[in-house]
Amino acid sequence: MKPRLVKGTRDFSASVVYQRRYIFDTLQKIFVKYGFQPLETPAMENLDTLTGKYGDEGDQLLFKILNSGDYLAKANAEALQQKDSKELLSSISSRALRYDLTVPFARYVALNRNDLSFPYKRYQIQPVWRADKPQRGRYREFYQCDVDVIGTESLIGEAELCQIYDEAFAALGLKVVIRLNNRKLLDALAEYAGFADMVVPITVNIDKLDKIGWDGVARELAKIGIEGTAFDKIKNVVTAPDIATVSGLLQGIAVAEEGIAELQEVLSWLDGYTFSNTLKLDFSLARGLSYYTGCIYEVMVDTNAKGQEKVKMGSIGGGGRYANLTEMFGVKDMSGVGISFGAARIYDVLLELGLFEQVETPQPKVLFLAMDEDALKYAFGAMQQVRKAGVAADIYPKLTKFQKLMKHANKVGVAYTVIVGSEEIKSGLLKLKNMHSGEQQSLSVAEIIAQLR
Repeated sequence: MKPRLVKGTRDFSASVVYQRRYIFDTLQKIFVKYGFQPLETPAMENLDTLTGKYGDEGDQLLFKILNSGDYLAKANAEALQQKDSKELLSSISSRALRYDLTVPFARYVALNRNDLSFPYKRYQIQPVWRADKPQRGRYREFYQCDVDVIGTESLIGEAELCQIYDEAFAALGLKVVIRLNNRKLLDALAEYAGFADMVVPITVNIDKLDKIGWDGVARELAKIGIEGTAFDKIKNVVTAPDIATVSGLLQGIAVAEEGIAELQEVLSWLDGYTFSNTLKLDFSLARGLSYYTGCIYEVMVDTNAKGQEKVKMGSIGGGGRYANLTEMFGVKDMSGVGISFGAARIYDVLLELGLFEQVETPQPKVLFLAMDEDALKYAFGAMQQVRKAGVAADIYPKLTKFQKLMKHANKVGVAYTVIVGSEEIKSGLLKLKNMHSGEQQSLSVAEIIAQLR
C-alpha cells in the first residue's frame, strides 16, 4: 500500500515541532501573565453540542463520527432509501470532532459552574477539525490557541484581549493589524437598510468583502432583494472613516448606540497603553459565527510593515463577545469574551518571513561511536555517566563502517562525537571530536563531562 497523508493534514518533523512549541510557549507565557489558567477538553463532543453553533455553513464542516459497531443497524431506513443524508445523520452519528475550542469551553463551564469561581479566565491550546477544502493556510486539522474570560460583562476583558493580541505578535516578531468592530452595529446596519430580519445574510455577505469586493457583495445582496438605496446605506456605514460618522448615520437606532458606546469604552480602557501593532476600528468586520453579540476581533498580517509586503494570508486570529453561549446548555446570564490564535497560519507566516531563525532544535550534544563489540559495551557505560551528569547523549547502537557512523553523526547534527575502540578502552582516554571544527582530543570520561558541561 502506498503511504499517503489525509488531505488537509500534515506530519511535523522535529524541527517543525520545536518551532510550533516556540509559538505555543510564547503565547502561553502571555496568557499566564494576564491571569488565564489552562484547560483541555476531549477531541470529541456530542453532535448536538456542536450543531447549530456555527451557522449552516459551519454545520456542514463538522467531522461527524459514525456510531460504534454496525451503525446501519439502527439507521433511518426511509432516509437511507431516499439518500436523504440530513435525515439519516441523526440515526448513524451522535458525535463529532470539535470544530473550535469556544463551544466545548461553554459546555465545560455549564457542566462545572458550581465548582468554578467567576469571572473564570482560561486558555486552551489544542487541535480542532474542519471538513474544509484544503489550501494554503487552511487545513482540516489544525491547532487553535484560545483565551476566554466568562462570567462578567465588564469590557475590561475586551481591552485585555486587545493587549494580549498586541503583546503576543510583538513577542513573535510579527507586525499585525488588530481589527475591532461590534456585532450590534451589524444588527443596526440591517435595520438602517430596512431589512432588520436579514441580519445573518447581510453579515455573511459583508464577511466575503475581502474575497469578492463590493461588486461581488452587491450581486449577492441583490439576490435577496437588497439593492439600490438599501445597498448604498450598507456601504456607507461599512466604509465609514471613523466612529463619529457611523454614529451620525445610525443615529436613533438603539442597538447602534449600545455598540458605539461599547467600542468607546473599550478604547477608554486602552487609553495610555502603547501598541506595538495597529489597532483599527473596522466597520467592515463581520465575523459570521452566530454566537457573537458584542465586540468582535480579527487579526491580519500588516502588509504595510517592512519585510511583510508580499505576505498573502487570511486572518490569523479572531474572536468576540458572546452573551448567550452557555444558555444553549441551560445556563443563563453567563456573558463571556474570547479570542483565538490561528496557530497553523501563524506558523506559515513566521516560516515565510524567516522568523524561526532564533529557535533552537535540541539534539543530543554528543554521540558515542564504537569500533567493535567490546567498545560498544564500554561506550554504552561511558554514555550512561555522561547522561547522569546532565548532558544529552546518544549512542549508535550497532557496528558499521566508520564512514557511515560519521555520516549519521553529521545528519543528526550533534556537536561532538566520542570514538571508542580497543586502544581507547586500554588507555581510558576516549577520542572527543568537535564536529564543527574537526578538533579531536583524547580525554577521560570525567574530562569529557567537564568539557561538555
